[in-house]
Amino acid sequence: MPIESVEYVWMDGEFVKWDEARVHIMTHSLHYGTAVFEGIRGYSVDNNVHVFRLKDHIRRLYNSARIYLMDIPYSKDEFADTVVGLIKKNSIRRNCYIRPLVFRGVGEFGLNPFGSPVHSAIITFPLGAYLKEGGVRVCTSSWRRIPDECMPSFAKTSGAYANSILAKIEATKAGFDEAILLDTRGHLGEGSGENVFLVRDGQIYTPTLSSSILEGITRRSVLEIAKNEGIKIVEASLLKSELYICDEAFFTGTAAEITPILEIDHRKIGDGKPGPVASMFKEKFSKIAQGKQKKYRHWLTPVY
Repeated sequence: MPIESVEYVWMDGEFVKWDEARVHIMTHSLHYGTAVFEGIRGYSVDNNVHVFRLKDHIRRLYNSARIYLMDIPYSKDEFADTVVGLIKKNSIRRNCYIRPLVFRGVGEFGLNPFGSPVHSAIITFPLGAYLKEGGVRVCTSSWRRIPDECMPSFAKTSGAYANSILAKIEATKAGFDEAILLDTRGHLGEGSGENVFLVRDGQIYTPTLSSSILEGITRRSVLEIAKNEGIKIVEASLLKSELYICDEAFFTGTAAEITPILEIDHRKIGDGKPGPVASMFKEKFSKIAQGKQKKYRHWLTPVY
């Protein structure tokens, strides 16, 4: 989707004009994928913007950097405060997306990353729905999700998303909205940028973390909401064929939010319409993001 530019981004402690936010062609992360990042949503509420689970996202960013031995020269609180400051600086009061990025810059040539300095940046811009809000058509990709023993799935690193891009290309070329990747065992993994849930015979399932999936913040939110509502969700290793016989399926993710899956590999899911479980979580999530659920207001950081 097109990017709507704003006036400023933040780079290494300074607010920089959007068109002047540049890196050198020899930036290590451009050549070797040595960057970690986050995707965060800001929701417009009563002429304010509420950032969703900001501290949790920043914590995951720092965990990703730790896995790749990248030292961020700011505290988590400083980084979180800068996210809020950047939204203010750009006078954004609409729904927006926030992209914190930590990457290796220009240093020594070669795969050894330690001669290349670590840089930090934050970008924010207005953003609406990422996937079709009414539901999506999905294919299972021929590409397998990179296993944790090859690349740590707990780190949200740019290099790993080459795997997701291959799956997205395959889905797009075949006329689908999104792809689901299986793990190397043939078990259900995740979408190109989303976690997956399915409903079968009244029970809700989602792949276990051992299926080489990213531990999504929205996934965790759904699990917490379900627990608080007395709804059981089973984390398990799931087979591809279970997708074809489930009653409902839906994606969760920062960009995707809660998106029903209507069709998988040309097989209609349920009656081909958003099901009651996905609709319930979608409505609940929307109310939480809008600050209408007092119990979850600690998940929201007001900007203004």
